[in-house]
Amino acid sequence: MDQLKIGQDAPDFQGVDQDGSPIRLADFKGRKLVLYFYPKDDTPGCTAEACSLRDGHAALRKAGYEVLGVSPDKSSKHSKFAAKYALPFRLLADPEKEAAKAYGVWGRKKFMGRTYDGILRTTFLIDEKGVITDIIRDVRTKDHAAQVLENRIHGGH
Repeated sequence: MDQLKIGQDAPDFQGVDQDGSPIRLADFKGRKLVLYFYPKDDTPGCTAEACSLRDGHAALRKAGYEVLGVSPDKSSKHSKFAAKYALPFRLLADPEKEAAKAYGVWGRKKFMGRTYDGILRTTFLIDEKGVITDIIRDVRTKDHAAQVLENRIHGGH
């Protein structure tokens, strides 16, 4: 599977959010999007990342970004996670991993000596026309909102 590159059109996706409402990439046309893929609701790293994006949400909005999180969890699990941490953005349920595979973030991982398939924590910045403007593969979970804003300003990877 080829990795996506900056300058490519972001692959379309569709599914449901934490409230069971339909959601797709086209819903964000005309707005910039922080599309972040994370392994699992309510785990330490994923919670730190979501809370960083929550705490930085006003600054991200001021910079013109919407935020959308994606994991293989079902919408009912997303609903509990979003409520528990007062997340002000939507979470896409991707139990079939269709969005993860389209973005090339489902793959081999190693953790504590074990190799398995899972979500490779990655964030894509997408412009108003649906083009990928940046890809963050080395995510700083506790400081992710600031990292996104730095990458947006400096164009760093």
